[in-house]
Amino acid sequence: MGYEPRKIWKWDAENGGKFAKINRPVAGATHEKALPVGQHPFQLYSLATPNGVKATVMFEELLSMGIKEAEYDAWLIRIGDGDQFGSGFVDINPNSKIPALLDQSGEKPIRVFESGAILLHLAEKFGAFIPEDPAARAECLSWLFWQMGSAPYLGGGFGHFYAYAPEKWQYPIDRYTMEVKRQLDVLDRRLSGNPFVSGDDYTIADIAIWPWYGQLVLGRLYNAAEFLNAASYKNVVDWAKRIDERKPVQRGRMVNRTFGDPAMQLHERHDASDFETKTQDKLTVGT
Repeated sequence: MGYEPRKIWKWDAENGGKFAKINRPVAGATHEKALPVGQHPFQLYSLATPNGVKATVMFEELLSMGIKEAEYDAWLIRIGDGDQFGSGFVDINPNSKIPALLDQSGEKPIRVFESGAILLHLAEKFGAFIPEDPAARAECLSWLFWQMGSAPYLGGGFGHFYAYAPEKWQYPIDRYTMEVKRQLDVLDRRLSGNPFVSGDDYTIADIAIWPWYGQLVLGRLYNAAEFLNAASYKNVVDWAKRIDERKPVQRGRMVNRTFGDPAMQLHERHDASDFETKTQDKLTVGT
């Protein structure tokens, strides 16, 4: 028998599935907790999920260009422990999602939340990874917002029902698999004639899309590359591998990472030298 929705929905706090305990139908802080603040111009509060990786890759890319003003402290937010519901975090991001940024480079601190907004804020502030030409800029921003609108189908849709739901249900898995494959086809067609997503240059569009779709085809998300036949999207795979070779991207992946190979985890980042004890010659600090 199919599910019959109630006339008025009621929250079942323990409805199963991974991350069930951190999901709730109301906003706001659950407890008082101030956030730490370091000495660098930017304070990032995050975790190395795909959305968090966008921000740390952007900072590492800026620093690799010699932009010292982009120095940042990256503080770990353990979403499984509910850190995102602390009062200090909610003050910066009322949506209680990582990443959240405090820009204290000017006279008055500026809060920035949503990963796409953080990328755009930093790109405009430093004039980097965003085209100046109006047409090229529009193309870049279109792909940036394509990612913001598309990735929830990949993460909250496909990822949840394929990897995290308490039971496997064919309908949602089929529905979201179809959509994710359509999105991969969109990217594959775009990358068939362009080295990067928005054209000839590496931009915030690539920085936004790669942590989701690049890591997906590289086999790092949901153990789903074979299921999705990711290898068939050859242009996406080639693009993903090229970006994966960038040293700032490799460093950005490490920051606020609490899972996987311990040698590739840097729970907090407060200085470039923090990488040195973790990389063991796997990376070099610089470009």
